[in-house]
Amino acid sequence: MTAAEIKELDGQYLMHTYGRFPVVIDHGKGATLWDAEGKKYIDLTSGIGVCSLGHGNPALTEAIAAQAGKLMHISNLYYTEPMVQAAEMLIHAAGPGKVFFANSGAEANEGAIKLARKYSYDKYGEGRNRIVTLRQSFHGRTVTTLKATGQEKFHRYFFPFTEGFSYAEAGNLDEVRKQADGACAVMLEMIQGEGGVLPLAEEFVRGCEALCRERDLLLIVDEVQTGIGRTGTMFCYEQYGIHPDVVTLAKGLGGGLPIGAVLAFGACADVLGAGDHGSTFGGNPVCCAAANVVLQTVGKEEFLSQVREKGEYLRKKIEEFRSPEIKGVRGMGLMLGLEVEPEKRAGFVADLLDKGVMVLTAGADVIRLLPPLVICYEEMDEALAAMKEVF
Repeated sequence: MTAAEIKELDGQYLMHTYGRFPVVIDHGKGATLWDAEGKKYIDLTSGIGVCSLGHGNPALTEAIAAQAGKLMHISNLYYTEPMVQAAEMLIHAAGPGKVFFANSGAEANEGAIKLARKYSYDKYGEGRNRIVTLRQSFHGRTVTTLKATGQEKFHRYFFPFTEGFSYAEAGNLDEVRKQADGACAVMLEMIQGEGGVLPLAEEFVRGCEALCRERDLLLIVDEVQTGIGRTGTMFCYEQYGIHPDVVTLAKGLGGGLPIGAVLAFGACADVLGAGDHGSTFGGNPVCCAAANVVLQTVGKEEFLSQVREKGEYLRKKIEEFRSPEIKGVRGMGLMLGLEVEPEKRAGFVADLLDKGVMVLTAGADVIRLLPPLVICYEEMDEALAAMKEVF
């Protein structure tokens, strides 16, 4: 089909829940994509932080094809090798605990919420079920994870929501402490991605951990966007010197296939028993085969150090533009946010796309960069040249 035919069918048959750019992507290699008309793009989005090993990765595609030819799905009533291999690698990376596999970040966060409430119910009975999250947070688009999200703009239209959430200001430990009365958990993103690529202060994060230990609240860290090497360590929380009770993952874990995970440690590891939770597609063999390749690749310190170096290279080069249009650059590793004037942002994004560079947005005034972790310096330089012209 031609690009025009694809767009026409999209308009006719798909719900218009996305503000699509007028581009039909056909194929890619590494951090480079080509549209249906042959135009080349440098991908600084990786499918919103998903394609961690880039496009057309040989090891990833071979593993997916081999597993698809062997067994595509069987359900969680039986054991499969790829699932236990993925769980083993995750726990070796994070520390002693257990894993539950889901299909997405929202599902992983739902699982963490259920786990926290059951932990508290088993120990203290009813009435201690609230979860404290932060304003500007984002935890998913299901009815429950929307309510966990501390941004009113996502709450429009969908009332009534699941009860049992309250919000505190990032950095305000006193407010977290006040909201924690009657709570069972505190749920944080180390960097608020959708909120505007806003890293939390280390002192605040450590204060939240101490509060959770003091009151026997679970500390849940949402690593859906920051996890699996995105910020230069396997998990972003490592850079804060803490260890959560529960961690949620998705996005980059499958390298392009849908998979989410809940990691639970210590006393939380065995809270969910038979029948307490489930997912038809969770732990799917093909998705886990992909996750195994990602974990084998990203789990090496040499790879993670390259992510940190590439992120620093991008940041420094952008700062060297000395453009008055860029108010600041923030983030960690290959998760960066460029602060710009809100009214100019859409124009910048369109101009970059016209010059063959794909970027994301976040918050009200940020251009977000989430390139594949395997992006090479040649691709970065090509993107930087176009960005310099635009800014």
